[in-house]
Amino acid sequence: MPYRSRFHGMDKSIGTTSPTQSSPPKLADGRYLKGHAILTALKLLCHLKCHEWICISRFREVVLHQGRIERFLLDSLRECSEIRVERGVLPEELEIDQSQAGGDLGAYPVTVKLRHLAEAEATPAQNNSNIPDGLFRSNLIGDENDDLIARSRDGDAALETIHAKYLVGADGAHSWTRRKLGFAMEGEQTEFIWGVLDVIPITNFPDVRCRCAIHSAESGSMMVIPRENKLVRFYIQLKESGRDTGQLDRTKINPDLILKSAQKIIAPYQLDFHYIDWWTGYQIGQRVSDNFTFNDRVFLVGDAVHTHSPKAGQGWKIGLVSKGLASPAILQTYESERRKIAQELVEFDHNFSRLFSGRPARDAADEAGISLEEFKSVFVKGTMFAAGLSVKYDTSVLVAKAGASKRDREKDQINLNANVNSEQELARKIQLGMRFPNAQVLNQSSARPWPFAHFLCSDGRFRLVLFAGNLQEPMQLERVKGLCRKLDSPRSFLRRFTPKGKRIDATIELLTIHSGPRTAVELLDLPDILHPFDERTGWDYDKVFADGMSYHDGHGHAYTQYGVDKERGCLVVIRPDQHVAWVGNFEDLEGADSYFSSILIPQD
Repeated sequence: MPYRSRFHGMDKSIGTTSPTQSSPPKLADGRYLKGHAILTALKLLCHLKCHEWICISRFREVVLHQGRIERFLLDSLRECSEIRVERGVLPEELEIDQSQAGGDLGAYPVTVKLRHLAEAEATPAQNNSNIPDGLFRSNLIGDENDDLIARSRDGDAALETIHAKYLVGADGAHSWTRRKLGFAMEGEQTEFIWGVLDVIPITNFPDVRCRCAIHSAESGSMMVIPRENKLVRFYIQLKESGRDTGQLDRTKINPDLILKSAQKIIAPYQLDFHYIDWWTGYQIGQRVSDNFTFNDRVFLVGDAVHTHSPKAGQGWKIGLVSKGLASPAILQTYESERRKIAQELVEFDHNFSRLFSGRPARDAADEAGISLEEFKSVFVKGTMFAAGLSVKYDTSVLVAKAGASKRDREKDQINLNANVNSEQELARKIQLGMRFPNAQVLNQSSARPWPFAHFLCSDGRFRLVLFAGNLQEPMQLERVKGLCRKLDSPRSFLRRFTPKGKRIDATIELLTIHSGPRTAVELLDLPDILHPFDERTGWDYDKVFADGMSYHDGHGHAYTQYGVDKERGCLVVIRPDQHVAWVGNFEDLEGADSYFSSILIPQD
């Protein structure tokens, strides 16, 4: 839903996200992270270098302000489409015509009435100071949307009615959409209150330009995250926050109170500031909505549905259905996939917040204290959650693997195709339901080494990865040619699900990795379907790769990293979100056909 601007939101750590067709934002002002220090009572427990805690991305991690990232996304939208993001817009009414919400893909059953606010109305009120803060979206205060809408009705705000096929409610923890649907948040709020300061610190703390987790003996904990332009973000546990009678007095939460808490935590070092950019406060909680979707027409995402957002994008499903490329049945997997991941993340965050906010153990015999070794282990696990690499989807119409019980299928409305089976043993390190891992490969034509993930853009397309094996072996080469004849036939799934007039890779892109020496294979000797020809741009030189030695970056050993037989290879289907959907033999092309036939709509 359109909502008021919140450019002073959390900083974002980028570099581990899925690639898109757009170029990365300018990172000159960003702060690269090279390690993480964990300190207890200002004694260094450990220093984790990036390669020691996890090798999760080919990119370097950088902390960049959310406003900069949003600006990059807005600029990309402007360059690539006619879409414009409107600010200062609030929803007033939501109606869903359930008689049209069934299988009619051309229907517009969702009606939303919007009110366009004046600039003064859309500007969030600040609390306790003239310094910009984020309390208006914090869980420390109640929702003010209804009051804002009521006040705007007395003014000259313009009204607008929108009829939509689908509605995505991304309107935060106070979600208006969720309340209108009658959904409730289930879970708990902890007693842990935290403050946030974005300041230029005046301090003699030696690691202020390093990412640090500090556990004091009695005064709480603090996270230090260096930012651009000398700014540092401090997350500070508040031991004194006005909870004298069990009720939080939010009027006492202010930059001075937060700073005093930070000074106690960091003592005997000094900490002060003259410049503050932004601040806020929040209460730690782990909650999940009792429903994620309504009639597969309205979908809740982000904080609207769970107070900690898993990195598990689902928007590609709505995109394919709305374009008439995929069956609406795939929308049933939205809740079954997202709820499981959300619950796992909530459980993890509950444990992590307990470890971070608790008192560190004085020694091995101190059972009431927090083990810093356990904290270190959980922190490393947290990097996997932050990067989205811990997400593993269960069996569904979109993931062809065994494992879903009859009870789970009925409970989560999992739609299965009994004719689709995967052979996980053919690619032992490419786990069904998980993100397709990255490995270095060589471009067959240019010999340039590439991370294969570079070619798995988040553009709404499926990928069929052909591990072609050793093409120097005549029998294997003939297997590949026989497979390609089937893929190039008029009734193959590559052609059936491609819209008329579009390139053959418009819906399903075929990518090839062979295991033999690059110099022993000529691109134009391979079947045309592996490197399609375009009358305007010629042959496609970015679809065939070799697993070999590069001139400067060594050998990627992709087949070894993927656990695929170098002689016989296999086939792997990857979903648009880079999660692995199906694994099979060349001779089981019917299995891949059945998979696509169960979710995509023929375009001929």
